[in-house]
Amino acid sequence: MAKLQKSQQRSVFVEPVYSSAVALLIVLLACVELGDAVTVVDVYRLVQYDLGGVPLGSRLAALNHHAGSSLFSSSAGVVADLSRTVLILPVRELNLTFIREYIGESKPLGGLLLLLPPIFSPEHTDSGGGVDDDSAKDLLKQVLVEVERLLIHANIPYPVYFGFEDEHVNAMLADIKKNDASGQPATATTGGYKLVIAAPQPRKIASPTIVNIQGWLPGLKADGDSNQLPTIAIVASYDTFGAAPALSVGSDSNGSGVVALLEIARLFSILYSNPKTRGRYNLLFLLTSGGPYNYNGTQKWLHSVDQRLRETIDYAICLNSIGSSSNELWLHVSKPPDNAYIKQMFEDFSSVSEELGLKVGLKHKKINISNSRVAWEHEQFSRVRVTAATLSELSVAPEFLESTGGLSDNRNFVNEASISRSVKLVAESLARQIYGQQGKNIEIFADDSSLSVNPSYIRSWLEFLSTTPRVAPFLAKNDPLIMALKKELADHTVEVNVQQEPLDGMFTFYDSTSGKLHIYQVASVTFDLLLLLLLGSYLITLFSFLVIITRGLDDLISLFRRPTSRKVKTP
Repeated sequence: MAKLQKSQQRSVFVEPVYSSAVALLIVLLACVELGDAVTVVDVYRLVQYDLGGVPLGSRLAALNHHAGSSLFSSSAGVVADLSRTVLILPVRELNLTFIREYIGESKPLGGLLLLLPPIFSPEHTDSGGGVDDDSAKDLLKQVLVEVERLLIHANIPYPVYFGFEDEHVNAMLADIKKNDASGQPATATTGGYKLVIAAPQPRKIASPTIVNIQGWLPGLKADGDSNQLPTIAIVASYDTFGAAPALSVGSDSNGSGVVALLEIARLFSILYSNPKTRGRYNLLFLLTSGGPYNYNGTQKWLHSVDQRLRETIDYAICLNSIGSSSNELWLHVSKPPDNAYIKQMFEDFSSVSEELGLKVGLKHKKINISNSRVAWEHEQFSRVRVTAATLSELSVAPEFLESTGGLSDNRNFVNEASISRSVKLVAESLARQIYGQQGKNIEIFADDSSLSVNPSYIRSWLEFLSTTPRVAPFLAKNDPLIMALKKELADHTVEVNVQQEPLDGMFTFYDSTSGKLHIYQVASVTFDLLLLLLLGSYLITLFSFLVIITRGLDDLISLFRRPTSRKVKTP
Protein backbone atom coordinates (compact mmCIF):
# COMPACT_ATOMS: atom_id res chain seq x y z
CA MET A 1 0.00 0.00 0.00
CA ALA A 2 2.88 2.37 0.85
CA LYS A 3 4.57 1.55 -2.48
CA LEU A 4 1.34 2.35 -4.37
CA GLN A 5 1.08 5.75 -2.64
CA LYS A 6 4.71 6.57 -3.49
CA SER A 7 4.10 5.57 -7.12
CA GLN A 8 1.04 7.80 -7.33
CA GLN A 9 2.97 10.70 -5.80
CA ARG A 10 5.82 10.17 -8.30
CA SER A 11 3.29 10.10 -11.15
CA VAL A 12 1.68 13.29 -9.91
CA PHE A 13 5.12 14.92 -9.79
CA VAL A 14 6.46 13.62 -13.13
CA GLU A 15 3.46 14.40 -15.34
CA PRO A 16 3.49 18.18 -14.70
CA VAL A 17 7.29 18.26 -15.17
CA TYR A 18 6.98 16.35 -18.42
CA SER A 19 4.23 18.58 -19.78
CA SER A 20 6.12 21.68 -18.64
CA ALA A 21 9.29 20.50 -20.37
CA VAL A 22 7.34 19.95 -23.58
CA ALA A 23 5.86 23.44 -23.34
CA LEU A 24 9.27 24.95 -22.68
CA LEU A 25 10.71 23.06 -25.66
CA ILE A 26 7.96 24.45 -27.89
CA VAL A 27 8.78 27.99 -26.75
CA LEU A 28 12.50 27.44 -27.41
CA LEU A 29 11.78 26.04 -30.88
CA ALA A 30 9.71 29.11 -31.60
CA CYS A 31 12.65 31.28 -30.59
CA VAL A 32 14.99 29.27 -32.81
CA GLU A 33 12.53 29.64 -35.68
CA LEU A 34 12.65 33.41 -35.19
CA GLY A 35 16.45 33.25 -35.52
CA ASP A 36 16.51 31.31 -38.79
CA ALA A 37 17.75 33.17 -41.87
CA VAL A 38 14.94 34.48 -44.07
CA THR A 39 17.11 33.75 -47.11
CA VAL A 40 20.70 33.17 -48.15
CA VAL A 41 22.08 34.80 -51.30
CA ASP A 42 25.41 34.84 -53.12
CA VAL A 43 27.32 38.10 -52.90
CA TYR A 44 30.61 39.26 -54.41
CA ARG A 45 33.13 41.42 -52.58
CA LEU A 46 34.71 44.56 -53.91
CA VAL A 47 38.32 43.91 -54.89
CA GLN A 48 40.96 44.52 -52.24
CA TYR A 49 44.46 45.33 -53.43
CA ASP A 50 47.50 47.48 -52.78
CA LEU A 51 49.11 49.54 -55.52
CA GLY A 52 52.66 50.54 -54.71
CA GLY A 53 51.89 50.02 -51.03
CA VAL A 54 48.74 52.18 -51.11
CA PRO A 55 45.66 50.26 -49.84
CA LEU A 56 42.68 50.37 -52.20
CA GLY A 57 39.29 48.71 -52.45
CA SER A 58 37.27 47.20 -49.60
CA ARG A 59 39.48 46.45 -46.60
CA LEU A 60 37.03 44.23 -44.65
CA ALA A 61 35.02 41.12 -45.48
CA ALA A 62 32.93 40.16 -42.41
CA LEU A 63 29.51 41.74 -42.00
CA ASN A 64 27.05 41.75 -39.07
CA HIS A 65 24.73 44.76 -38.96
CA HIS A 66 21.13 45.80 -39.43
CA ALA A 67 20.00 46.82 -42.93
CA GLY A 68 19.07 50.30 -44.11
CA SER A 69 18.02 51.75 -47.45
CA SER A 70 18.84 55.45 -47.33
CA LEU A 71 21.78 57.74 -46.66
CA PHE A 72 19.46 60.24 -45.03
CA SER A 73 17.32 60.50 -41.94
CA SER A 74 13.66 60.57 -42.98
CA SER A 75 12.75 63.09 -40.30
CA ALA A 76 15.42 65.75 -40.82
CA GLY A 77 16.61 65.11 -44.36
CA VAL A 78 20.21 65.07 -43.17
CA VAL A 79 22.82 62.37 -43.48
CA ALA A 80 22.06 59.68 -40.92
CA ASP A 81 24.52 57.89 -38.65
CA LEU A 82 25.13 54.66 -40.53
CA SER A 83 28.20 53.43 -38.69
CA ARG A 84 26.29 50.29 -37.62
CA THR A 85 24.11 49.92 -40.73
CA VAL A 86 24.51 47.96 -43.95
CA LEU A 87 23.25 50.26 -46.67
CA ILE A 88 21.39 48.46 -49.49
CA LEU A 89 21.32 50.44 -52.73
CA PRO A 90 19.98 49.22 -56.09
CA VAL A 91 22.25 50.44 -58.89
CA ARG A 92 19.24 51.54 -60.93
CA GLU A 93 18.34 54.01 -58.13
CA LEU A 94 21.83 55.30 -57.31
CA ASN A 95 22.53 58.97 -56.78
CA LEU A 96 26.14 59.12 -57.95
CA THR A 97 26.75 62.58 -56.54
CA PHE A 98 25.86 61.62 -52.97
CA ILE A 99 27.71 58.31 -53.21
CA ARG A 100 30.81 60.06 -54.52
CA GLU A 101 30.69 62.60 -51.70
CA TYR A 102 29.99 59.98 -49.03
CA ILE A 103 32.95 57.81 -50.05
CA GLY A 104 35.20 60.77 -50.82
CA GLU A 105 34.64 62.23 -47.34
CA SER A 106 35.30 58.82 -45.70
CA LYS A 107 32.04 58.90 -43.74
CA PRO A 108 31.43 55.87 -41.50
CA LEU A 109 29.31 52.99 -42.73
CA GLY A 110 28.72 49.50 -41.38
CA GLY A 111 28.73 48.04 -44.88
CA LEU A 112 27.48 48.58 -48.42
CA LEU A 113 25.48 46.17 -50.57
CA LEU A 114 24.94 47.25 -54.18
CA LEU A 115 22.17 45.42 -56.02
CA LEU A 116 22.72 44.83 -59.74
CA PRO A 117 19.93 44.17 -62.26
CA PRO A 118 19.94 40.52 -63.41
CA ILE A 119 21.14 41.58 -66.87
CA PHE A 120 24.62 42.13 -65.41
CA SER A 121 24.87 38.57 -64.09
CA PRO A 122 27.31 36.30 -65.99
CA GLU A 123 24.72 33.53 -65.68
CA HIS A 124 21.92 35.61 -67.14
CA THR A 125 20.60 34.41 -70.51
CA ASP A 126 17.36 36.37 -70.99
CA SER A 127 18.12 39.50 -72.98
CA GLY A 128 15.60 41.51 -70.95
CA GLY A 129 16.80 41.15 -67.40
CA GLY A 130 14.22 43.55 -66.02
CA VAL A 131 15.41 46.27 -68.42
CA ASP A 132 13.28 46.46 -71.55
CA ASP A 133 14.67 49.52 -73.30
CA ASP A 134 18.10 49.58 -74.99
CA SER A 135 18.66 53.18 -73.93
CA ALA A 136 17.88 52.21 -70.33
CA LYS A 137 20.45 49.40 -70.58
CA ASP A 138 23.08 51.82 -71.87
CA LEU A 139 22.28 54.28 -69.09
CA LEU A 140 22.56 51.57 -66.44
CA LYS A 141 25.82 50.42 -67.97
CA GLN A 142 27.21 53.95 -67.81
CA VAL A 143 26.16 54.32 -64.17
CA LEU A 144 27.85 51.02 -63.33
CA VAL A 145 31.04 52.12 -65.10
CA GLU A 146 31.09 55.29 -62.97
CA VAL A 147 30.44 53.36 -59.76
CA GLU A 148 33.20 50.89 -60.59
CA ARG A 149 35.65 53.69 -61.38
CA LEU A 150 34.87 55.30 -58.02
CA LEU A 151 35.15 52.14 -55.93
CA ILE A 152 38.34 50.60 -57.32
CA HIS A 153 40.34 53.80 -56.81
CA ALA A 154 39.16 54.45 -53.23
CA ASN A 155 40.33 53.11 -49.88
CA ILE A 156 37.10 51.91 -48.27
CA PRO A 157 37.37 50.84 -44.59
CA TYR A 158 34.16 48.77 -44.52
CA PRO A 159 32.83 45.71 -46.40
CA VAL A 160 31.41 46.39 -49.86
CA TYR A 161 29.52 43.66 -51.70
CA PHE A 162 27.60 43.26 -54.94
CA GLY A 163 24.48 41.15 -55.24
CA PHE A 164 21.69 40.66 -57.75
CA GLU A 165 18.07 41.63 -57.55
CA ASP A 166 15.61 38.77 -57.09
CA GLU A 167 12.15 38.34 -55.58
CA HIS A 168 13.43 37.60 -52.06
CA VAL A 169 15.88 40.49 -51.98
CA ASN A 170 13.36 42.87 -53.52
CA ALA A 171 10.72 41.92 -50.94
CA MET A 172 13.20 42.48 -48.10
CA LEU A 173 14.24 45.85 -49.55
CA ALA A 174 10.59 46.93 -49.85
CA ASP A 175 10.08 46.20 -46.14
CA ILE A 176 13.24 48.08 -45.20
CA LYS A 177 12.22 51.10 -47.28
CA LYS A 178 8.81 51.08 -45.64
CA ASN A 179 10.31 51.04 -42.16
CA ASP A 180 12.85 53.75 -43.04
CA ALA A 181 10.10 55.95 -44.51
CA SER A 182 8.02 55.60 -41.32
CA GLY A 183 10.93 56.85 -39.24
CA GLN A 184 11.70 53.45 -37.74
CA PRO A 185 15.01 52.34 -39.22
CA ALA A 186 16.31 48.94 -38.15
CA THR A 187 18.20 49.00 -34.85
CA ALA A 188 18.67 46.70 -31.89
CA THR A 189 15.70 48.49 -30.28
CA THR A 190 13.26 48.45 -33.18
CA GLY A 191 14.27 45.16 -34.86
CA GLY A 192 14.15 44.69 -38.63
CA TYR A 193 16.52 42.85 -40.95
CA LYS A 194 20.04 41.85 -40.06
CA LEU A 195 22.69 41.00 -42.67
CA VAL A 196 25.46 38.59 -41.75
CA ILE A 197 28.47 37.40 -43.75
CA ALA A 198 30.85 35.19 -41.81
CA ALA A 199 34.26 35.70 -43.37
CA PRO A 200 37.82 35.64 -42.01
CA GLN A 201 40.17 38.57 -42.36
CA PRO A 202 41.31 38.67 -46.03
CA ARG A 203 44.85 37.43 -46.62
CA LYS A 204 47.42 38.44 -49.18
CA ILE A 205 47.74 36.21 -52.23
CA ALA A 206 51.28 34.92 -52.11
CA SER A 207 53.32 35.12 -55.32
CA PRO A 208 50.55 35.58 -57.92
CA THR A 209 51.57 34.40 -61.37
CA ILE A 210 50.70 35.35 -64.93
CA VAL A 211 50.65 32.71 -67.66
CA ASN A 212 51.31 33.33 -71.36
CA ILE A 213 50.34 30.73 -73.97
CA GLN A 214 52.11 30.67 -77.33
CA GLY A 215 51.13 28.71 -80.43
CA TRP A 216 53.14 28.44 -83.64
CA LEU A 217 52.37 27.73 -87.30
CA PRO A 218 55.61 27.46 -89.31
CA GLY A 219 55.63 28.73 -92.87
CA LEU A 220 56.94 26.90 -95.92
CA LYS A 221 60.52 27.55 -97.00
CA ALA A 222 61.51 27.41 -100.64
CA ASP A 223 64.03 24.75 -101.62
CA GLY A 224 67.57 25.87 -100.84
CA ASP A 225 66.40 28.94 -98.90
CA SER A 226 68.50 29.28 -95.75
CA ASN A 227 67.02 32.61 -94.63
CA GLN A 228 64.65 32.87 -91.71
CA LEU A 229 61.04 33.26 -92.75
CA PRO A 230 59.33 36.45 -91.57
CA THR A 231 56.77 36.15 -88.78
CA ILE A 232 53.41 37.77 -88.18
CA ALA A 233 52.15 37.72 -84.58
CA ILE A 234 48.48 37.74 -83.61
CA VAL A 235 48.14 38.69 -79.94
CA ALA A 236 45.31 38.99 -77.40
CA SER A 237 45.29 39.44 -73.64
CA TYR A 238 42.86 37.03 -71.96
CA ASP A 239 42.70 38.12 -68.31
CA THR A 240 40.39 40.71 -66.75
CA PHE A 241 40.09 43.16 -63.86
CA GLY A 242 37.02 44.67 -62.26
CA ALA A 243 35.41 45.90 -59.06
CA ALA A 244 34.27 42.36 -58.23
CA PRO A 245 36.88 39.74 -59.27
CA ALA A 246 34.32 36.93 -59.05
CA LEU A 247 32.15 38.73 -61.65
CA SER A 248 34.89 39.99 -64.00
CA VAL A 249 34.19 37.90 -67.10
CA GLY A 250 35.07 40.56 -69.68
CA SER A 251 33.02 39.32 -72.63
CA ASP A 252 34.20 42.22 -74.78
CA SER A 253 37.42 43.24 -73.02
CA ASN A 254 38.95 41.02 -73.91
CA GLY A 255 36.89 37.87 -74.44
CA SER A 256 36.10 39.07 -77.96
CA GLY A 257 39.80 39.38 -78.78
CA VAL A 258 40.56 35.90 -77.43
CA VAL A 259 37.69 34.34 -79.39
CA ALA A 260 38.84 36.10 -82.57
CA LEU A 261 42.43 34.89 -82.11
CA LEU A 262 41.30 31.28 -81.66
CA GLU A 263 39.10 31.42 -84.76
CA ILE A 264 41.90 32.98 -86.83
CA ALA A 265 44.23 30.21 -85.63
CA ARG A 266 41.63 27.62 -86.65
CA LEU A 267 41.24 29.12 -90.14
CA PHE A 268 44.96 29.36 -90.86
CA SER A 269 45.59 25.88 -89.46
CA ILE A 270 43.43 24.58 -92.31
CA LEU A 271 45.50 26.49 -94.87
CA TYR A 272 48.84 25.58 -93.28
CA SER A 273 47.97 21.90 -92.97
CA ASN A 274 48.46 21.55 -96.73
CA PRO A 275 51.96 22.32 -98.11
CA LYS A 276 50.33 23.66 -101.28
CA THR A 277 48.50 26.39 -99.35
CA ARG A 278 51.05 26.98 -96.60
CA GLY A 279 52.27 30.56 -96.69
CA ARG A 280 55.84 31.81 -96.59
CA TYR A 281 55.24 33.48 -93.25
CA ASN A 282 55.44 31.98 -89.81
CA LEU A 283 52.33 32.70 -87.75
CA LEU A 284 52.66 33.24 -84.02
CA PHE A 285 49.53 33.17 -81.83
CA LEU A 286 50.07 34.64 -78.38
CA LEU A 287 47.56 34.72 -75.51
CA THR A 288 48.95 36.96 -72.80
CA SER A 289 48.12 37.60 -69.15
CA GLY A 290 48.58 40.71 -67.04
CA GLY A 291 46.80 42.91 -69.57
CA PRO A 292 45.14 45.22 -66.99
CA TYR A 293 48.52 45.75 -65.31
CA ASN A 294 50.29 47.58 -68.13
CA TYR A 295 50.37 44.38 -70.20
CA ASN A 296 52.86 42.89 -67.80
CA GLY A 297 52.70 39.43 -69.41
CA THR A 298 53.44 40.82 -72.88
CA GLN A 299 56.45 42.67 -71.52
CA LYS A 300 57.81 39.55 -69.84
CA TRP A 301 57.27 37.46 -73.00
CA LEU A 302 59.11 40.00 -75.18
CA HIS A 303 62.09 40.06 -72.80
CA SER A 304 62.29 36.28 -72.44
CA VAL A 305 61.67 35.10 -76.01
CA ASP A 306 64.61 34.19 -78.21
CA GLN A 307 65.91 37.43 -79.73
CA ARG A 308 66.32 35.73 -83.11
CA LEU A 309 62.59 34.98 -83.15
CA ARG A 310 61.73 38.50 -82.06
CA GLU A 311 63.80 39.93 -84.87
CA THR A 312 61.86 37.92 -87.47
CA ILE A 313 58.55 39.55 -86.52
CA ASP A 314 57.47 41.85 -89.34
CA TYR A 315 54.59 43.13 -87.29
CA ALA A 316 52.13 42.13 -84.55
CA ILE A 317 48.36 42.60 -84.58
CA CYS A 318 46.90 42.95 -81.07
CA LEU A 319 43.15 42.35 -80.74
CA ASN A 320 41.32 44.29 -78.03
CA SER A 321 37.58 44.83 -77.51
CA ILE A 322 36.13 44.10 -80.95
CA GLY A 323 32.70 42.79 -79.94
CA SER A 324 30.46 45.86 -79.93
CA SER A 325 27.76 46.39 -82.54
CA SER A 326 29.58 49.41 -83.96
CA ASN A 327 30.66 49.34 -87.60
CA GLU A 328 33.75 51.38 -86.83
CA LEU A 329 37.13 50.02 -85.70
CA TRP A 330 40.41 51.75 -85.01
CA LEU A 331 43.97 50.73 -85.74
CA HIS A 332 46.14 52.20 -82.97
CA VAL A 333 49.86 52.55 -83.72
CA SER A 334 52.93 54.03 -82.08
CA LYS A 335 55.17 54.24 -85.10
CA PRO A 336 54.54 56.98 -87.70
CA PRO A 337 51.81 56.21 -90.26
CA ASP A 338 54.36 56.45 -93.08
CA ASN A 339 56.24 53.42 -91.70
CA ALA A 340 56.26 50.80 -94.47
CA TYR A 341 54.66 48.05 -92.39
CA ILE A 342 52.09 50.39 -90.79
CA LYS A 343 51.17 51.83 -94.17
CA GLN A 344 50.78 48.38 -95.76
CA MET A 345 48.81 47.08 -92.78
CA PHE A 346 46.39 49.99 -92.84
CA GLU A 347 45.89 49.73 -96.60
CA ASP A 348 45.09 46.01 -96.33
CA PHE A 349 42.64 46.58 -93.48
CA SER A 350 40.99 49.51 -95.24
CA SER A 351 40.55 47.54 -98.46
CA VAL A 352 38.94 44.54 -96.76
CA SER A 353 36.83 46.68 -94.41
CA GLU A 354 35.12 48.38 -97.37
CA GLU A 355 34.07 44.97 -98.71
CA LEU A 356 32.63 44.07 -95.29
CA GLY A 357 30.79 47.34 -94.76
CA LEU A 358 33.15 48.40 -91.97
CA LYS A 359 35.21 51.51 -91.43
CA VAL A 360 38.74 51.33 -90.06
CA GLY A 361 40.43 54.49 -88.84
CA LEU A 362 44.09 55.05 -87.94
CA LYS A 363 45.17 56.51 -84.59
CA HIS A 364 48.80 57.42 -84.01
CA LYS A 365 50.10 58.10 -80.50
CA LYS A 366 53.75 58.32 -79.56
CA ILE A 367 54.88 56.42 -76.50
CA ASN A 368 56.89 57.80 -73.63
CA ILE A 369 59.54 55.23 -72.75
CA SER A 370 60.11 56.81 -69.34
CA ASN A 371 56.43 56.43 -68.41
CA SER A 372 55.54 53.04 -66.96
CA ARG A 373 51.91 53.40 -68.04
CA VAL A 374 51.13 51.23 -71.08
CA ALA A 375 47.71 51.99 -72.53
CA TRP A 376 47.71 49.53 -75.47
CA GLU A 377 49.28 46.11 -75.87
CA HIS A 378 51.12 47.07 -79.06
CA GLU A 379 53.08 49.67 -77.07
CA GLN A 380 55.03 46.89 -75.34
CA PHE A 381 56.15 45.68 -78.78
CA SER A 382 57.05 49.22 -79.82
CA ARG A 383 59.25 49.59 -76.74
CA VAL A 384 61.49 46.80 -78.04
CA ARG A 385 61.37 48.18 -81.62
CA VAL A 386 58.89 45.66 -83.02
CA THR A 387 56.25 47.11 -85.32
CA ALA A 388 52.79 46.50 -83.90
CA ALA A 389 49.22 47.80 -83.90
CA THR A 390 46.08 47.30 -81.82
CA LEU A 391 42.71 46.77 -83.50
CA SER A 392 39.89 47.95 -81.24
CA GLU A 393 36.43 49.46 -81.20
CA LEU A 394 37.77 52.00 -78.64
CA SER A 395 38.83 55.25 -80.26
CA VAL A 396 40.94 56.40 -77.32
CA ALA A 397 43.11 54.58 -74.82
CA PRO A 398 41.26 53.63 -71.61
CA GLU A 399 42.43 54.91 -68.26
CA PHE A 400 44.43 52.68 -65.94
CA LEU A 401 42.39 49.63 -64.74
CA GLU A 402 39.40 50.67 -66.86
CA SER A 403 37.78 48.86 -69.81
CA THR A 404 39.39 45.66 -68.59
CA GLY A 405 36.35 43.41 -68.22
CA GLY A 406 34.44 44.93 -65.32
CA LEU A 407 30.89 44.56 -64.05
CA SER A 408 29.19 46.07 -67.11
CA ASP A 409 31.10 43.93 -69.60
CA ASN A 410 29.19 40.70 -70.09
CA ARG A 411 27.54 38.55 -72.73
CA ASN A 412 24.46 40.77 -73.05
CA PHE A 413 26.53 43.63 -74.44
CA VAL A 414 28.56 41.71 -77.06
CA ASN A 415 27.54 41.15 -80.66
CA GLU A 416 28.58 37.80 -82.16
CA ALA A 417 28.17 39.08 -85.70
CA SER A 418 30.63 41.91 -84.96
CA ILE A 419 33.23 39.42 -83.77
CA SER A 420 32.71 37.32 -86.91
CA ARG A 421 33.22 40.38 -89.11
CA SER A 422 36.34 41.38 -87.19
CA VAL A 423 37.71 37.85 -87.59
CA LYS A 424 37.11 37.99 -91.33
CA LEU A 425 38.67 41.46 -91.51
CA VAL A 426 41.89 40.34 -89.83
CA ALA A 427 42.07 36.94 -91.55
CA GLU A 428 41.50 38.33 -95.05
CA SER A 429 43.99 41.15 -94.51
CA LEU A 430 46.66 38.75 -93.26
CA ALA A 431 45.99 36.24 -96.03
CA ARG A 432 46.38 38.87 -98.74
CA GLN A 433 49.68 39.89 -97.17
CA ILE A 434 50.89 36.30 -96.78
CA TYR A 435 49.90 35.19 -100.30
CA GLY A 436 50.74 38.44 -102.08
CA GLN A 437 47.17 39.29 -103.07
CA GLN A 438 47.13 42.94 -101.95
CA GLY A 439 44.78 45.14 -103.94
CA LYS A 440 42.98 42.19 -105.48
CA ASN A 441 39.30 41.54 -104.88
CA ILE A 442 39.83 37.93 -103.80
CA GLU A 443 37.87 36.41 -100.93
CA ILE A 444 39.90 33.63 -99.36
CA PHE A 445 37.60 33.03 -96.38
CA ALA A 446 34.37 33.11 -98.36
CA ASP A 447 31.05 32.39 -96.68
CA ASP A 448 29.71 28.84 -97.06
CA SER A 449 33.16 27.55 -98.01
CA SER A 450 35.41 25.19 -96.07
CA LEU A 451 37.34 28.27 -94.95
CA SER A 452 34.36 30.32 -93.80
CA VAL A 453 34.19 31.87 -90.33
CA ASN A 454 32.33 29.50 -87.99
CA PRO A 455 29.66 31.36 -85.93
CA SER A 456 29.01 28.29 -83.75
CA TYR A 457 32.68 28.10 -82.78
CA ILE A 458 32.68 31.80 -81.91
CA ARG A 459 29.46 31.46 -79.92
CA SER A 460 30.65 28.48 -77.87
CA TRP A 461 33.92 30.13 -76.87
CA LEU A 462 32.23 33.45 -76.19
CA GLU A 463 29.72 31.76 -73.88
CA PHE A 464 32.50 29.92 -72.06
CA LEU A 465 34.58 33.05 -71.51
CA SER A 466 31.47 35.05 -70.54
CA THR A 467 30.87 32.77 -67.56
CA THR A 468 34.51 32.45 -66.49
CA PRO A 469 36.07 35.16 -64.26
CA ARG A 470 39.68 35.65 -65.34
CA VAL A 471 41.43 37.98 -62.88
CA ALA A 472 45.02 36.74 -63.15
CA PRO A 473 46.09 36.79 -59.45
CA PHE A 474 43.15 34.48 -58.62
CA LEU A 475 43.98 31.93 -61.35
CA ALA A 476 46.08 28.91 -60.45
CA LYS A 477 48.94 27.91 -62.74
CA ASN A 478 46.92 24.91 -63.91
CA ASP A 479 43.54 26.62 -63.83
CA PRO A 480 40.94 24.90 -66.06
CA LEU A 481 40.69 28.09 -68.12
CA ILE A 482 44.42 28.07 -68.88
CA MET A 483 44.35 24.38 -69.67
CA ALA A 484 41.38 24.89 -72.02
CA LEU A 485 43.14 27.71 -73.90
CA LYS A 486 46.32 25.68 -74.14
CA LYS A 487 44.45 22.66 -75.49
CA GLU A 488 42.60 24.73 -78.07
CA LEU A 489 45.79 26.30 -79.39
CA ALA A 490 47.40 22.85 -79.47
CA ASP A 491 44.54 21.64 -81.68
CA HIS A 492 45.30 24.32 -84.28
CA THR A 493 49.07 24.86 -84.06
CA VAL A 494 52.07 22.54 -84.13
CA GLU A 495 53.96 23.97 -81.17
CA VAL A 496 52.48 25.30 -77.92
CA ASN A 497 54.57 26.75 -75.11
CA VAL A 498 53.40 28.01 -71.73
CA GLN A 499 55.31 30.70 -69.88
CA GLN A 500 54.75 31.35 -66.17
CA GLU A 501 56.00 34.58 -64.63
CA PRO A 502 55.43 36.45 -61.34
CA LEU A 503 53.10 39.43 -61.50
CA ASP A 504 54.64 42.88 -61.19
CA GLY A 505 55.54 43.43 -57.53
CA MET A 506 53.78 46.81 -57.30
CA PHE A 507 50.45 44.94 -57.12
CA THR A 508 49.29 43.04 -54.01
CA PHE A 509 45.93 41.27 -54.03
CA TYR A 510 43.83 39.80 -51.21
CA ASP A 511 41.56 36.75 -51.20
CA SER A 512 37.90 36.42 -50.11
CA THR A 513 36.20 37.50 -53.34
CA SER A 514 32.71 36.12 -52.64
CA GLY A 515 30.52 34.92 -49.80
CA LYS A 516 27.09 33.89 -48.56
CA LEU A 517 24.85 36.64 -47.25
CA HIS A 518 22.50 35.43 -44.49
CA ILE A 519 19.47 37.68 -44.11
CA TYR A 520 17.72 37.47 -40.73
CA GLN A 521 14.45 39.08 -39.72
CA VAL A 522 15.01 39.93 -36.07
CA ALA A 523 12.56 41.06 -33.42
CA SER A 524 12.85 44.29 -31.42
CA VAL A 525 14.09 44.59 -27.83
CA THR A 526 10.47 45.14 -26.74
CA PHE A 527 9.60 41.73 -28.08
CA ASP A 528 12.58 40.22 -26.27
CA LEU A 529 11.52 41.81 -22.97
CA LEU A 530 7.95 40.56 -23.35
CA LEU A 531 9.23 37.08 -24.16
CA LEU A 532 11.52 37.18 -21.13
CA LEU A 533 8.63 38.34 -18.91
CA LEU A 534 6.43 35.56 -20.26
CA LEU A 535 9.07 32.90 -19.62
CA GLY A 536 9.78 34.26 -16.14
CA SER A 537 6.10 34.26 -15.21
CA TYR A 538 5.71 30.77 -16.56
CA LEU A 539 8.68 29.43 -14.58
CA ILE A 540 7.47 31.06 -11.33
CA THR A 541 4.00 29.59 -11.83
CA LEU A 542 5.48 26.18 -12.59
CA PHE A 543 7.70 26.31 -9.51
CA SER A 544 4.79 27.28 -7.29
CA PHE A 545 2.62 24.51 -8.72
CA LEU A 546 5.28 21.87 -8.16
CA VAL A 547 5.85 22.95 -4.55
CA ILE A 548 2.12 22.86 -3.79
CA ILE A 549 1.54 19.36 -5.14
CA THR A 550 4.62 17.92 -3.55
CA ARG A 551 4.86 19.74 -0.19
CA GLY A 552 1.63 21.58 0.32
CA LEU A 553 0.53 25.19 0.42
CA ASP A 554 2.01 25.81 3.86
CA ASP A 555 5.52 24.97 2.64
CA LEU A 556 5.10 27.32 -0.33
CA ILE A 557 4.03 30.16 1.97
CA SER A 558 6.92 29.44 4.33
CA LEU A 559 9.36 29.95 1.45
CA PHE A 560 8.29 33.56 1.15
CA ARG A 561 7.68 34.19 4.90
CA ARG A 562 10.21 36.32 6.70
CA PRO A 563 12.20 34.08 9.03
CA THR A 564 11.75 34.72 12.79
CA SER A 565 14.73 36.17 14.59
CA ARG A 566 16.34 34.17 17.31
CA LYS A 567 17.55 35.79 20.48
CA VAL A 568 20.90 34.74 21.68
CA LYS A 569 21.00 34.09 25.38
CA THR A 570 23.86 35.75 27.17
CA PRO A 571 25.38 33.81 30.02
